[in-house]
Amino acid sequence: MDVNKGPIGVFDSGYGGLTVLNEFLREFPEYDFIYLGDNARTPYGTRSFETVYQYTRQSVMRLFDMGCQLVILACNTASAKALRTIQQNDLPAFDSSRRVLGVVRPSVEKIGEVSRNGHVGVVGTSGTVQSMSYPLEIQKLFPGTIVSQQACPMWVALVENDERTTPGAEFFIKRDLERLFEQDSLIDTLILGCTHYPLLLPVIERFLPEGVRIMSQGNIVALSLRDYLKRHPEMDQRCTRNATCQFFTTEDPEKFDEASAVFLNQPVASRRIEL
Repeated sequence: MDVNKGPIGVFDSGYGGLTVLNEFLREFPEYDFIYLGDNARTPYGTRSFETVYQYTRQSVMRLFDMGCQLVILACNTASAKALRTIQQNDLPAFDSSRRVLGVVRPSVEKIGEVSRNGHVGVVGTSGTVQSMSYPLEIQKLFPGTIVSQQACPMWVALVENDERTTPGAEFFIKRDLERLFEQDSLIDTLILGCTHYPLLLPVIERFLPEGVRIMSQGNIVALSLRDYLKRHPEMDQRCTRNATCQFFTTEDPEKFDEASAVFLNQPVASRRIEL
């Protein structure tokens, strides 16, 4: 086996990154993927920058050990709190030819095509919101855009506990969206800044003001990866193509497989891994 070739690694603190992986499997059916969920230590959204960085770094290094040349952080919290440090400090020391990409930048790049009035709302975990990654990236690319954020700490739990259509889900989603639009009633674009949130779309849409456009990350990130591989053929050549997908979790595989079916609509056979 060529040590300079391998699957594309997809990392998330839990299950949410499966919504991104789902789009990758549609867009790149011939490629090989490894998905790693750090379910034993989820959620990352309430943890410190240093803890998220250390956990994410451990997971990225494990994916590198499994042969991945390219790793996607399909987790907004990890992208917000760990990506830059890994790119700037760890990759040059470990292997400057490998790459780690996130989900924040691809989402931000699309705002110019979606927002009509420059008023953007972001919903995400407490960690993503506190990091200010979205407002900072948006201001870099689209100066003058008005960005409002709302932390939604219960939304991930609603998805992972399969309570997406319960009265509790309606209560928390309605409350958090009202808090967001109280900050700025002119918001015309809503970024779902967590990869769990697409599974809450039916409820989110019910409580959004009319005409607000929703940016969901899975398809955006998949198309961004397609563009990245076109612009970097040397990396594209290092991605193996046997149409395989392996799943690893730091928690109980049976539990992971059962929950993953909700995200992927297909059976999953994962293996446990120690970090």
